[in-house]
Amino acid sequence: MNYTYPKTEKLKSKNTIDLLFSEGKSVSKYPLRLVYVPITLENEEQLKMGVSVSKKYFKKAVDRNYFKRVLRETYRLNKQLLLDNLDTKSYAFMFFYQSKDRLSYQEINEKTIQLFKKFIATEKEAK
Repeated sequence: MNYTYPKTEKLKSKNTIDLLFSEGKSVSKYPLRLVYVPITLENEEQLKMGVSVSKKYFKKAVDRNYFKRVLRETYRLNKQLLLDNLDTKSYAFMFFYQSKDRLSYQEINEKTIQLFKKFIATEKEAK
């Protein structure tokens, strides 16, 4: 298994981000939300992932950055769940932390796994 989060997997394209917010679908598992949209990627990677923590809930940048780091880490450790179940489709994801509650790393990791499983189930139903 490859537990990395390379630069090529980071969501940077403004056009793709705009597409996510205009046409993206969403799954939630409190306090996390995953917005996704199928895309075509020219390279071999299947995923593009971005993370966001609202200034509304965490006023200090230090706190937002902490939760963004935790979200990236839980994605990095659990992305194999997504890769094993996506077939050949490519997706762009935006991963949100949407609560004032300060959950521990273990709780966020559990919620991430549940969220990814919910996404996989949703995509299998859509087929």
